[in-house]
Amino acid sequence: MEKALPSDRPRKTLVRREGRTDPRYGSLPTQRPLDQHINLGCINLDKPPGPSSHEVVAWVKRILEIEGAGHSGTLDPKVTGILPTMLGDSTRVVETLLSAGKEYVCLMRVHATIPRKRILEVCGEFSGVIYQRPPLKSSVKRALRTREIYYLEVLEIEGPRVLFRVGCEAGTYIRKLCHDIGLALGTGAHMEELRRTKSGPFREDETLVSLHDLKDAKEIWRETGDETLLRRSVLPVEEALRHMPALVVSDGAVDAICHGAPLAAPGLLRLESEIGEGEKVVIYTLKGEAVAVAQAAMGSEEMMKSSTGIVAKTSRVVMAPGTYPKMWAKRS
Repeated sequence: MEKALPSDRPRKTLVRREGRTDPRYGSLPTQRPLDQHINLGCINLDKPPGPSSHEVVAWVKRILEIEGAGHSGTLDPKVTGILPTMLGDSTRVVETLLSAGKEYVCLMRVHATIPRKRILEVCGEFSGVIYQRPPLKSSVKRALRTREIYYLEVLEIEGPRVLFRVGCEAGTYIRKLCHDIGLALGTGAHMEELRRTKSGPFREDETLVSLHDLKDAKEIWRETGDETLLRRSVLPVEEALRHMPALVVSDGAVDAICHGAPLAAPGLLRLESEIGEGEKVVIYTLKGEAVAVAQAAMGSEEMMKSSTGIVAKTSRVVMAPGTYPKMWAKRS
C-alpha cells in the first residue's frame, strides 16, 4: 500500500444543487490560449544538483521569457527533486504549497555498524509528532518546535548506509532528522543524499520536467509553432491546488469573488466533505477554473444546510476580473 500524505486522503463530493455554465465565458483550464496558459501555469520541476532553488527559477524565467516566477519550498543546492515552480499570475497562490506535506527519499550514513533490527526499531520511533530544532544553517529562528512525521519507511540497509522514504509536515529538516536518529542509535549519523519525491499535489511520477525538457519544448514551439510539448511541460495552475478542498460555484458568483467578495451560500453548488471551519479551500467554476483561494467560514455539514450567510472568505484571487459577466451591484 502506498504511503500517503494527509492531503492525499480522499474526500467525497457533496452536491447542493445542479448548475449550468455559459460556454461564452472562461474556458477549460487545459484550453486557455498559450500566453494565458503560461501566465496561469506551474511546472513540476525536477531540480538538478548544484544550483540553488533561486538560480533554477531564474533559468525558468529566462527560458520562458517571462518576468514573474516563484518556487515553493526551497531545496539546498545539493538536493534534487520536485521544486514546484509557479509562473506569472499563478505566483499568487505559491504560499498554499509552502504548508503542504512533503516526501523525501534519503540516504543516511550511520557512523558505526548497527544490527538491522536495531536500525528498524529506532527509525520506527520517529513516526508521529517529533521535536526539532532547526539547524544552524537555516532561515528560521532556532527554537524548539514540533513537526509530524506521517511515515518513515526503511527501503534498504547496506553496511553503514540506510535508504529510507519519509513523508513529513512542511518545515521538517531531514538533515536534522538523520542527526537525531544517529543520537538515538548512540552512534551518530548524517545525511549523504536527499531527493524530494512529493510536494503537496506534485509527484515524481507525474509530468516531472527538467530544465532541458523545458528548453527543448520552448525551442520546438518557437521553430515549428507546435505547442504540444510546451503545454505538457507547463501545467494549469489548478494542478497546484488539487491538494486543497474544493468549492464549486455558479457562473453568477464568479465575478464578485474576482473582485474580492466573499462567497455567499446561494452561489455554492458543490463542495467536498470534511472541510473544517477556518480551513483553506479553493473556489472553482463549473468548468474547473480556479477563481480564488479562500478560508472556509463554515464546515461542510453547515455549508450543505445553509441557504444564507457567508460560506468562505476570499483571501487570494486567481482569476482576472471580467472573465465572467458581472451579476452583482456595488453598494453606494
